[in-house]
Amino acid sequence: MSKTLLIGLCILAVLAVVLTAAAFYMFGLGIRRSSKEFLQSSPDLAGHMEEIAVDPSPASADNWLARQTLEQVSIQSADGLRLNGWYLEAERPSDVTALLAHGYSGQGRDMASFAQIHHELGYNVLMPDNRGHGQSEGEYIGFGWTDRLDYVNWVRYILQRSGENARILLHGVSMGGATVLMASGERLPEQVKGIIADCSYTSVKDILSYQLKRMFKLPAFPLIPLTSLICKLKAGYFFGEASALRQVKRTEKPILFIHGEADTFVPFFMVHGLYKAAPAGKDLFMVPRAGHGLAFMTDKDGYRSRVTDFAKQCLEEKQKVLQARSEA
Repeated sequence: MSKTLLIGLCILAVLAVVLTAAAFYMFGLGIRRSSKEFLQSSPDLAGHMEEIAVDPSPASADNWLARQTLEQVSIQSADGLRLNGWYLEAERPSDVTALLAHGYSGQGRDMASFAQIHHELGYNVLMPDNRGHGQSEGEYIGFGWTDRLDYVNWVRYILQRSGENARILLHGVSMGGATVLMASGERLPEQVKGIIADCSYTSVKDILSYQLKRMFKLPAFPLIPLTSLICKLKAGYFFGEASALRQVKRTEKPILFIHGEADTFVPFFMVHGLYKAAPAGKDLFMVPRAGHGLAFMTDKDGYRSRVTDFAKQCLEEKQKVLQARSEA
C-alpha cells in the first residue's frame, strides 16, 4: 500500500468518525428527550419567548386554565408508553371534543389559549402531553410522526368516553400542527370532523435541514442522512418518512391551515405546499406580521373568527364554503 493511499484512508477514517460523532450529537440535541436550551439562540425565535411567556394578568389564558377543573387521563401507546393528557369538560354536556397538540419541547397545558377558544364554543377539550414531553413517557421526540398514531389512540379514547355520536376536531400548533396533519393521512373514524394546523412544517427532513442551515450554518448533507439513520435505529423513524405533506395528500378530512407571514422558524412558504397538496375542503388563514406560533397573539379576533367558522362548518357538515374557497 502506498504512503499516499494510506494517508488518504486515514483522513477518510478520521472524517467518518467526526461525522458520526456530529450526527450522534445532533440526534441527542434534537431528538433525545432533554431541555432544549439551544432554541433560545435561534435568530428566528427572537422575541418569541417573551411573547409566549406566562401572562400574569387575571384575564390571561394561563390563569383561565388554572381556574378550570382538569382531569388527568392517560392511555397506552402501541409501543407500551404511558401517555398523559388533561381533559376539560364543557360547561354543558357536549358531544364535541377538541383534541389539541402542542409544540416542540412543550406540554399539553401550553395550549391554554386554544383550549379557551374551544371551551368557550361549548366543547370538551383534551390536551395530551406528546411522547417525550411533559408527564408522558418516552425517551425520544417523534416530531409528529410517531405521535400521529398516538393521536389516533387519543381519538379512540374520546370515542370510548363520549360514545359513537362524538364529534372531534384536531387542532395543533408548530410540531403539533405537523402532528395533526400527519394523523390526517391515517384511517381516522368519521367522528373526526376537521383539522386545524397552525404553522406546521412539511416534513421532519425539510425542517431539520432548514434549521441546520439557519442555526449552525451547515449543509444538510451528510449530517441529515446520518442523523436520520441514527434516528431510525434509536427512535424508529427516518426523517424522510415523517412527512406531513405526504399524509395531507391522503386525507379525506377538511383542513384549516394557519401560518404567520413573518414566521422564519417554520418558514411561511411551507404552508403553501401543504395547502396545495390537500384535497378539496381546505381553507387558509395567513396572518401578517405574525412570527412563529404567534398567529393567535397577533390577531386574536381574526383567529377566533376563522377557527369558529371552520369548526361550525365541519361539525354541521356544511362544507360548501370551504369547497368554494379551495377552488377559487
